[in-house]
Amino acid sequence: MTYVFLIVALAIILAAAELFTNAVEWFGRRFSLGEGAVGSVLAAVGTALPETLVPIVAIVFLGGKAEEDIGVGAILGAPFMLSSLAMFVTATAVFVYAWTGRRTRHVTVNESVMRRDLSYFLIAYAAAMAAGLINVHHVKWILSPILLAGYIYYVYRTMAEEGDLEGESKPLYFHRDPVMPHRRRIFLQLGVAVVGIVLGAYFFVDEVRAVSESLGASPLVVSLLITPIATELPEKFNSVIWIRARKDTLALGNITGAMVFQSTFPVSVGLLFTQWNLPRDAYVSGAMTLIAGLVFYLTLRVRHTLTWWSLGGGGTMYFAYLVYVLFLR
Repeated sequence: MTYVFLIVALAIILAAAELFTNAVEWFGRRFSLGEGAVGSVLAAVGTALPETLVPIVAIVFLGGKAEEDIGVGAILGAPFMLSSLAMFVTATAVFVYAWTGRRTRHVTVNESVMRRDLSYFLIAYAAAMAAGLINVHHVKWILSPILLAGYIYYVYRTMAEEGDLEGESKPLYFHRDPVMPHRRRIFLQLGVAVVGIVLGAYFFVDEVRAVSESLGASPLVVSLLITPIATELPEKFNSVIWIRARKDTLALGNITGAMVFQSTFPVSVGLLFTQWNLPRDAYVSGAMTLIAGLVFYLTLRVRHTLTWWSLGGGGTMYFAYLVYVLFLR
């Protein structure tokens, strides 16, 4: 029955993701927002907020050693999964839709949006990993508000970007008329979509957690490898939907914007409420996350776009970490 529930939960998430991407596009059109604001802020934060509760609840409200390990693993695991497995899924979507004639394999993105996202992410995540080497609480307490301030400034810069969304949008599902829908209908569809994503992810997490516990893995490793798949990856089907519609900046901004958010706000919680003495497993995953992010950034600098094969290459980091956990620890 576990697998049946997994399939049902995934179906709920997919339907809700379709509603969400459709509604957030019309939200951007309604308020004349650019692709960066819609993809990297609204879509990214909207889908990242539910799983952000996992480390907060584990660290702040439960507070045990195992719970702290789960919380820290979830904090570091989210950017790791986004930069590796989520990018791999996106690259796979590009390849499959190109193979079926729905689009080409060429990825077209707004270079300035992507470079801004990746720059903020690399700086914030590198600072978070470095803080684990410094056993001085005052440094961590100072870094926490700096990361939060950096994210606020990132949101300000991104939201201030001018420009309209490119391409056509399907009529709002809760309006079904090509003319501009009223904002109440947009907000209603957004609300229903977020509730659907949260409920689907909740059931998905429950079933995946049951499977992970049966494997007898350590709390940190489970939260690095399993929890992010359960909490983050299903919601990145938003990106698959945008890839199908050839809206690549929205698709990838949904991921890179979430990487910026996850490397600042949840990390700040970890710096304030835990010892933040990271074990070797965390540093191995952190190094792989930074390598993947750096590859994406350098690809942008050299080719002025992201390629499907460089995105797919990010997936090798996840599978390399699996090999490390299973055979090299």
